[in-house]
Amino acid sequence: MTSPRYLIIHGHFYQPPRENPWSGSISQQISAAPFPNWNERINRECYAPNARARLLNSKTGSIAKIINNYEYLSFNIGPTLLLWLKDHDPETYKLVLAADQTAARRHHGHGPALAQVFNHVILPLANSRDQLTQAIWGLSHFRSAFGREPEGMWLAETAADLESLAILAKVGLKFTVLAQNQIKAVRPLTKGRDEPWTDLTASPDPREPYRIFWGQGANDYLDVFVYDGPVSRAVAFERLLRDGSVFLERLKQAFGAETPNYPRLVNLATDGESYGHHFHFGDMTLAWLFNALDNQPPDDPNPIKLTNYGEYLALYPPRFEAKLVDNSSWSCCHGVERWRADCGCATGSNPNWNQKWRTPLRDGLNWLRDQLALIFEAEGRPLLKDPWAARDAYIAVTLADYDERVRTDFLARETTNAPTAAESQKIIRLLEAQRMGLYMFTSCAWFFDDLAGLEPVQNLRYAARAIALTQDLAKTDLTEGLLTFLRKA
Repeated sequence: MTSPRYLIIHGHFYQPPRENPWSGSISQQISAAPFPNWNERINRECYAPNARARLLNSKTGSIAKIINNYEYLSFNIGPTLLLWLKDHDPETYKLVLAADQTAARRHHGHGPALAQVFNHVILPLANSRDQLTQAIWGLSHFRSAFGREPEGMWLAETAADLESLAILAKVGLKFTVLAQNQIKAVRPLTKGRDEPWTDLTASPDPREPYRIFWGQGANDYLDVFVYDGPVSRAVAFERLLRDGSVFLERLKQAFGAETPNYPRLVNLATDGESYGHHFHFGDMTLAWLFNALDNQPPDDPNPIKLTNYGEYLALYPPRFEAKLVDNSSWSCCHGVERWRADCGCATGSNPNWNQKWRTPLRDGLNWLRDQLALIFEAEGRPLLKDPWAARDAYIAVTLADYDERVRTDFLARETTNAPTAAESQKIIRLLEAQRMGLYMFTSCAWFFDDLAGLEPVQNLRYAARAIALTQDLAKTDLTEGLLTFLRKA
């Protein structure tokens, strides 16, 4: 007998929040021409086409079939992107949500969509309070959009430490996805957990899920899937999407030649933008692949079965335990230094530049975050039962687009006494400053080469808005304090 073969292709679809924090609209972004901004451009090239991918007749070139790729992918769509789609391309938004429901019916109730930390903050570089809020807000958005509980969560840049994994488990999640370089040792998963560790001189087998523990409690663990690095990199950088048949053959090779008596999983994790934006017509390559898998010969003794992480975990729980490389990620070989230091990782657009500005930018925003926290606690504690719990719950107000009824219900639940109109305004102002304080850590500000690029400037807009909302309550000049750090950048 041959072991069953399962395939998961995960797409991480994401754009940072781009809205001007004063107006709520996205300013003209010249680099996205001929479109007004990058959300519009990438939606036209990627997000919308993947909901309506064209499968062509090989003989006539005419459209033979339209395929919603989201029904076959595993995917996460960042909340800041999905909220934008809801307002600016509601038809694609509806097709994405419908795809999750259709796929869940096909996969025993397990939908392909994963949640995501809300605005793509590098969790190991955030404090514990912000990590928790990012997870809670990501969960809340997922429930409001998809109408179900998520089973897994995508971590920004797959950046992880044991604390961030523990927070995912704390809020009820079962798994996340990591890169192979984020695992340093494995051993068989036994009840006594007394097997010797095997330190890895090579990468862990990506065809197995793993369990990572951080304590002795019965629930002190999170399961992780380790994606196939070589094939995923081939999608991203080696033009594997040029030919669907070549792509399929590479996937078959990834299962290996052996025929063990247990299932084999090939799972890829890729930027969703690969399928149409980075590689034009990549959405059509996916459609061809999914159609080919849907039409495998009935007499194939060992077909490849498309699945998703939730379904696979329910069918085949981990057989191995793993040790995490703390403060690691998928796009920085130095761990998480790309988002706080001149580690050498860069896009390569400006080879003679350095990224020493990353450190003062991070330090300055950390300083401002701590100042905002002092103001929030001092001004919010007399009004709110628990200021930080109120911040976690505030996402309901923003997701409802500040609906007056939702805001009134929120204030009734979270305040110590019925607030006056002035007190209500003050509470919302404090919470909006906290929202801006979270947004100013969106990871993209540190990823690229230029401090004056779109992404760092956008984060500084959020910082400026947080200052504007709270300066009259502060004991120090917040703008001058932040500039003390930024001058070094």
